[in-house]
Amino acid sequence: MGHGAAPEDPGLDRIVTVPNAITLVRLACIPLFVWLLFGADRQIAAALLLGALGATDWVDGFVARRYHQVSTLGKVLDPVADRVLVATAVITITIHGAVPVWFGAATLAREVVVSVAVLLLASLGAKRIDVLWVGKAGTFALMFSYPAFLLGDGDARWQRPFLVLAWVTGIIGLTLAWVAAGTYLPVARKALAAGRKARTEGATS
Repeated sequence: MGHGAAPEDPGLDRIVTVPNAITLVRLACIPLFVWLLFGADRQIAAALLLGALGATDWVDGFVARRYHQVSTLGKVLDPVADRVLVATAVITITIHGAVPVWFGAATLAREVVVSVAVLLLASLGAKRIDVLWVGKAGTFALMFSYPAFLLGDGDARWQRPFLVLAWVTGIIGLTLAWVAAGTYLPVARKALAAGRKARTEGATS
Protein backbone atom coordinates (compact mmCIF):
# COMPACT_ATOMS: atom_id res chain seq x y z
CA MET A 1 0.00 0.00 0.00
CA GLY A 2 1.04 3.60 -0.35
CA HIS A 3 3.20 4.84 2.50
CA GLY A 4 0.66 7.39 3.79
CA ALA A 5 2.13 10.02 6.06
CA ALA A 6 1.22 13.30 7.63
CA PRO A 7 3.04 16.37 6.28
CA GLU A 8 4.88 16.84 9.55
CA ASP A 9 6.47 13.38 9.54
CA PRO A 10 10.23 13.70 10.01
CA GLY A 11 12.82 12.10 7.78
CA LEU A 12 10.73 12.03 4.60
CA ASP A 13 13.88 12.46 2.51
CA ARG A 14 15.54 9.27 3.77
CA ILE A 15 16.26 6.51 1.26
CA VAL A 16 17.59 3.53 3.23
CA THR A 17 14.58 2.15 5.10
CA VAL A 18 13.17 -1.33 5.70
CA PRO A 19 9.95 -0.63 3.73
CA ASN A 20 11.94 0.57 0.73
CA ALA A 21 14.10 -2.56 0.93
CA ILE A 22 10.97 -4.74 0.97
CA THR A 23 9.62 -2.94 -2.10
CA LEU A 24 12.94 -3.40 -3.91
CA VAL A 25 12.95 -7.13 -3.10
CA ARG A 26 9.45 -7.43 -4.55
CA LEU A 27 10.64 -5.64 -7.70
CA ALA A 28 13.69 -7.91 -7.94
CA CYS A 29 11.44 -10.99 -7.85
CA ILE A 30 9.56 -9.94 -11.00
CA PRO A 31 12.29 -11.17 -13.40
CA LEU A 32 12.35 -14.45 -11.45
CA PHE A 33 8.62 -14.83 -12.07
CA VAL A 34 9.10 -14.28 -15.82
CA TRP A 35 11.93 -16.83 -15.90
CA LEU A 36 9.88 -19.42 -14.02
CA LEU A 37 6.96 -19.01 -16.43
CA PHE A 38 8.82 -18.97 -19.72
CA GLY A 39 12.44 -20.00 -19.08
CA ALA A 40 11.92 -22.90 -16.70
CA ASP A 41 8.33 -23.71 -17.78
CA ARG A 42 7.30 -23.90 -14.12
CA GLN A 43 3.73 -22.62 -14.34
CA ILE A 44 2.71 -23.58 -10.81
CA ALA A 45 5.87 -22.15 -9.24
CA ALA A 46 5.43 -18.93 -11.20
CA ALA A 47 1.81 -18.66 -10.05
CA LEU A 48 2.76 -19.20 -6.42
CA LEU A 49 5.53 -16.58 -6.59
CA LEU A 50 3.20 -14.06 -8.23
CA GLY A 51 0.57 -14.78 -5.60
CA ALA A 52 3.13 -14.18 -2.85
CA LEU A 53 4.21 -10.88 -4.43
CA GLY A 54 0.61 -9.73 -4.64
CA ALA A 55 -0.25 -10.90 -1.12
CA THR A 56 2.71 -9.01 0.39
CA ASP A 57 1.73 -5.75 -1.30
CA TRP A 58 0.56 -4.31 2.03
CA VAL A 59 3.69 -5.26 4.00
CA ASP A 60 5.94 -2.34 3.04
CA GLY A 61 3.24 0.25 3.79
CA PHE A 62 2.41 -1.39 7.12
CA VAL A 63 6.07 -1.47 8.18
CA ALA A 64 6.51 2.16 7.12
CA ARG A 65 3.63 3.34 9.28
CA ARG A 66 4.16 0.95 12.19
CA TYR A 67 7.85 1.77 12.64
CA HIS A 68 7.70 5.42 11.49
CA GLN A 69 9.82 4.85 8.39
CA VAL A 70 7.63 6.72 5.94
CA SER A 71 9.66 8.36 3.15
CA THR A 72 9.02 10.36 0.01
CA LEU A 73 10.87 7.69 -1.99
CA GLY A 74 8.61 5.01 -0.52
CA LYS A 75 5.51 6.96 -1.52
CA VAL A 76 6.75 6.93 -5.12
CA LEU A 77 8.43 3.52 -5.19
CA ASP A 78 5.50 1.52 -3.83
CA PRO A 79 2.94 2.54 -6.50
CA VAL A 80 5.63 2.12 -9.17
CA ALA A 81 6.24 -1.44 -7.94
CA ASP A 82 2.49 -2.08 -8.12
CA ARG A 83 2.31 -0.80 -11.70
CA VAL A 84 5.33 -2.83 -12.84
CA LEU A 85 4.07 -5.99 -11.15
CA VAL A 86 0.56 -5.70 -12.57
CA ALA A 87 1.81 -4.85 -16.08
CA THR A 88 4.27 -7.74 -16.07
CA ALA A 89 1.67 -10.19 -14.81
CA VAL A 90 -0.93 -9.06 -17.35
CA ILE A 91 1.39 -9.17 -20.35
CA THR A 92 3.12 -12.45 -19.54
CA ILE A 93 0.00 -14.38 -18.48
CA THR A 94 -1.92 -13.11 -21.51
CA ILE A 95 0.93 -14.26 -23.77
CA HIS A 96 0.96 -17.57 -21.90
CA GLY A 97 -2.73 -17.91 -22.81
CA ALA A 98 -4.14 -18.33 -19.31
CA VAL A 99 -6.38 -15.26 -19.60
CA PRO A 100 -8.44 -13.96 -22.55
CA VAL A 101 -6.86 -11.14 -24.52
CA TRP A 102 -9.82 -8.82 -23.82
CA PHE A 103 -9.42 -9.22 -20.06
CA GLY A 104 -5.68 -8.58 -20.22
CA ALA A 105 -6.23 -5.57 -22.50
CA ALA A 106 -8.85 -4.08 -20.16
CA THR A 107 -6.49 -4.49 -17.20
CA LEU A 108 -3.51 -3.05 -19.05
CA ALA A 109 -5.51 -0.13 -20.47
CA ARG A 110 -6.45 0.96 -16.95
CA GLU A 111 -2.81 0.88 -15.86
CA VAL A 112 -1.78 2.94 -18.90
CA VAL A 113 -4.52 5.52 -18.27
CA VAL A 114 -3.55 5.95 -14.62
CA SER A 115 0.19 6.07 -15.34
CA VAL A 116 -0.19 8.66 -18.11
CA ALA A 117 -2.49 10.75 -15.90
CA VAL A 118 0.03 10.69 -13.04
CA LEU A 119 2.87 11.80 -15.35
CA LEU A 120 0.70 14.53 -16.90
CA LEU A 121 -0.37 15.88 -13.51
CA ALA A 122 3.23 15.89 -12.30
CA SER A 123 4.34 17.81 -15.41
CA LEU A 124 1.60 20.39 -14.77
CA GLY A 125 2.78 20.87 -11.20
CA ALA A 126 -0.11 19.21 -9.43
CA LYS A 127 0.15 18.34 -5.76
CA ARG A 128 0.96 14.67 -5.21
CA ILE A 129 -2.11 12.40 -4.96
CA ASP A 130 -2.06 9.61 -2.39
CA VAL A 131 -3.18 6.17 -3.52
CA LEU A 132 -6.93 5.65 -3.04
CA TRP A 133 -8.10 2.59 -1.12
CA VAL A 134 -10.47 1.54 -3.90
CA GLY A 135 -7.57 1.49 -6.33
CA LYS A 136 -5.44 -0.57 -3.96
CA ALA A 137 -8.37 -2.95 -3.43
CA GLY A 138 -8.74 -3.36 -7.18
CA THR A 139 -5.04 -3.98 -7.63
CA PHE A 140 -5.03 -6.51 -4.79
CA ALA A 141 -7.97 -8.41 -6.29
CA LEU A 142 -6.34 -8.43 -9.72
CA MET A 143 -3.06 -9.64 -8.24
CA PHE A 144 -5.03 -12.48 -6.68
CA SER A 145 -6.88 -13.34 -9.86
CA TYR A 146 -3.91 -13.54 -12.24
CA PRO A 147 -2.03 -16.20 -10.22
CA ALA A 148 -5.38 -18.03 -9.92
CA PHE A 149 -5.74 -17.92 -13.71
CA LEU A 150 -2.31 -19.52 -13.99
CA LEU A 151 -3.17 -22.19 -11.42
CA GLY A 152 -6.46 -22.85 -13.19
CA ASP A 153 -4.90 -23.13 -16.65
CA GLY A 154 -5.08 -26.87 -17.33
CA ASP A 155 -7.31 -29.92 -17.57
CA ALA A 156 -6.80 -31.33 -14.08
CA ARG A 157 -9.89 -31.45 -11.86
CA TRP A 158 -8.14 -29.62 -9.00
CA GLN A 159 -7.57 -26.63 -11.30
CA ARG A 160 -11.27 -25.90 -11.93
CA PRO A 161 -11.96 -24.15 -8.58
CA PHE A 162 -8.96 -21.87 -9.19
CA LEU A 163 -10.39 -20.84 -12.56
CA VAL A 164 -13.75 -19.96 -10.98
CA LEU A 165 -11.97 -18.03 -8.23
CA ALA A 166 -9.87 -16.23 -10.84
CA TRP A 167 -12.95 -15.00 -12.69
CA VAL A 168 -14.75 -13.87 -9.54
CA THR A 169 -11.80 -11.92 -8.14
CA GLY A 170 -10.78 -10.74 -11.61
CA ILE A 171 -14.14 -9.15 -12.44
CA ILE A 172 -14.31 -7.55 -8.98
CA GLY A 173 -10.75 -6.27 -9.25
CA LEU A 174 -11.17 -4.92 -12.78
CA THR A 175 -14.38 -3.14 -11.79
CA LEU A 176 -12.79 -1.54 -8.72
CA ALA A 177 -9.73 -0.54 -10.73
CA TRP A 178 -11.80 1.36 -13.29
CA VAL A 179 -13.98 2.88 -10.57
CA ALA A 180 -10.78 4.14 -8.94
CA ALA A 181 -9.64 5.64 -12.24
CA GLY A 182 -12.89 7.61 -12.41
CA THR A 183 -12.63 8.61 -8.75
CA TYR A 184 -9.22 10.15 -9.41
CA LEU A 185 -10.74 12.81 -11.72
CA PRO A 186 -12.10 15.20 -9.05
CA VAL A 187 -9.11 14.43 -6.83
CA ALA A 188 -6.78 15.30 -9.71
CA ARG A 189 -8.53 18.64 -10.28
CA LYS A 190 -8.09 19.55 -6.62
CA ALA A 191 -4.44 18.47 -6.66
CA LEU A 192 -3.78 20.56 -9.76
CA ALA A 193 -5.45 23.60 -8.21
CA ALA A 194 -3.50 23.13 -4.97
CA GLY A 195 -0.23 22.83 -6.88
CA ARG A 196 -0.88 26.00 -8.84
CA LYS A 197 -1.91 27.86 -5.70
CA ALA A 198 1.29 26.80 -3.93
CA ARG A 199 3.41 27.98 -6.87
CA THR A 200 1.58 31.30 -6.98
CA GLU A 201 2.02 31.88 -3.25
CA GLY A 202 5.68 30.92 -3.52
CA ALA A 203 6.24 33.37 -6.34
CA THR A 204 4.61 36.26 -4.46
CA SER A 205 6.21 35.60 -1.08
